[in-house]
Amino acid sequence: MIFRTSRYISVLLVLLSTLSAYSQIYRYPVNIPPALSGGFGELRSNHFHSGIDFKTQQAVNKPILAIEDGYVSRISVSPGGYGLALYLDHPSTGHTSVYAHLNSFSKEIADYVKSKQYELESYSINLYPEAELFPVKRGQQIALSGNTGSSGGPHLHFEIRDSKSEDPLDALEFLPAIADTQKPDLRGIAFYPVKDRGIINGSIDPIRINISKDANGNPVRLGRTINAWGLIGIGVKAYDRMNGQNNIYGVKYIRLFVDGNPVFSSTINRFSFSDTRMLNSFIDFVDFKKNRSYFMKSFIEPGNSLPFYNSINNGYVEIDEEREYDFHYELEDHYGNTLSYRFKVNGMQQPIQKTTECENRMMWNTDNSYLEMGFSIYIPSGNLYSDLCFNYEKEKNSSYYSDIHSLHNNPVPLHNSADLWIKLNSDTLSNKNNYGIVRLNDNGSDSWVGGKYNRGGISVSIRELGDSYAISADTQPPVITPLAPENWTSQRRIRIRLTDNKSGIASFRGEINGEFVLFTHDSKSSVYTYDFDESRLPKGEKLTLVFTATDAAGNSSEYRKQL
Repeated sequence: MIFRTSRYISVLLVLLSTLSAYSQIYRYPVNIPPALSGGFGELRSNHFHSGIDFKTQQAVNKPILAIEDGYVSRISVSPGGYGLALYLDHPSTGHTSVYAHLNSFSKEIADYVKSKQYELESYSINLYPEAELFPVKRGQQIALSGNTGSSGGPHLHFEIRDSKSEDPLDALEFLPAIADTQKPDLRGIAFYPVKDRGIINGSIDPIRINISKDANGNPVRLGRTINAWGLIGIGVKAYDRMNGQNNIYGVKYIRLFVDGNPVFSSTINRFSFSDTRMLNSFIDFVDFKKNRSYFMKSFIEPGNSLPFYNSINNGYVEIDEEREYDFHYELEDHYGNTLSYRFKVNGMQQPIQKTTECENRMMWNTDNSYLEMGFSIYIPSGNLYSDLCFNYEKEKNSSYYSDIHSLHNNPVPLHNSADLWIKLNSDTLSNKNNYGIVRLNDNGSDSWVGGKYNRGGISVSIRELGDSYAISADTQPPVITPLAPENWTSQRRIRIRLTDNKSGIASFRGEINGEFVLFTHDSKSSVYTYDFDESRLPKGEKLTLVFTATDAAGNSSEYRKQL
């Protein structure tokens, strides 16, 4: 895409028309003063944040309210992810609202969910009730806030989605305004010479500069001279602020100008879940993996098809004159608070270093594979965001059932996955499910990835390059530990701790007298809980609990107790 004045005017008119039609059409989903701990499109590990996070005063069980008339279209219960979540369709607007990390549903919905959990004999569940089953009115209480699933503290994760596409939209565009006069906060500028075509300060390596603040809180100058020649890209590290909050948020609008001319812009107000992992091309992935830092690229890699860019030459800048180039960032939040930052790049002729010939080039727009004795990897087309000179190393190691295989010397994200196969050097286990590929960590430990036995080795899917892998085994079953069993009958509650040494819990089941009973579980805890349901327990019989668990390597444990 390129910048065109007429196109911008027409797009702006459409945007203004849309915002006029939809702005503030919904009420808040909470009835406490609105305060956010997270914003739409924020940069998270492997994904853009798809909603906004309402603070709940560091507590659970705050009333959660329907933002508009509609009906419950989906109910989700999971130990991880969104935990307990509700989805409401609003036919009058074509939107779906999402309420996640809930502590409990309203009684009518909770009773329905519990009956379905018993019917399907599963705690984790996804339900799609008919529209007429749970109609809701604007402001109706539908749940209580919580901290379930992959939540780092009590809050409400809230989304507005396009009902047809299920694309998440920036919810702030449809809710009453929240007080915000704080402009974005610049933290750093990065410079990226394009391989074989550019150089910066005599080097082909990126230069990342952290920006400090002056006494008034304004970002200071770069602090070093940047001399460049040839084709380069620029990146920025920045966050947003809101009144009265200590949190940092994502920047919605990023615009880069060179000598007063626009070369790049991004506007994060909508994306699809199929594209959300493309965040790894939006950011400087190497710096994120090594330093947990979020530099955002103002240039577009060829395999990056995110929909919110406008650019000239994909945002790359040609430095081909010996003069001073004026660079200018504009960073803007949802409410129009804007930070401007100018910096200089000196055009200075210097020899552009050519990289050595690549023996294993992988192209972003083709299928790629690499075969070695005892090892193979296949990366389907569409998984790389740019071309890659792949390197591979192998070393012997007696601690594992295979050699150690190192896949590339730098972190490289994959949009979906690659198929990895490693040969077993020692195939001694009768239960082949016990084998699994592990990723080797820098601290000497390893993390279970898993996989399936295949042709004398293990096959598994991986989602990035830059790590080392080997084959290990998990032969130990999960450990089932009863917690205060002497109190179970009197308290009418059973609590069990369930742990596994390596591959992790894959499934569990509780039964009393041979019938399924519902144990609840949250991924942040190893404790599984059953509250006696007198209506489902046999009357006048001795009760026998059987709790079983299986890990990801197929090892199983069983615990029995007379109640």
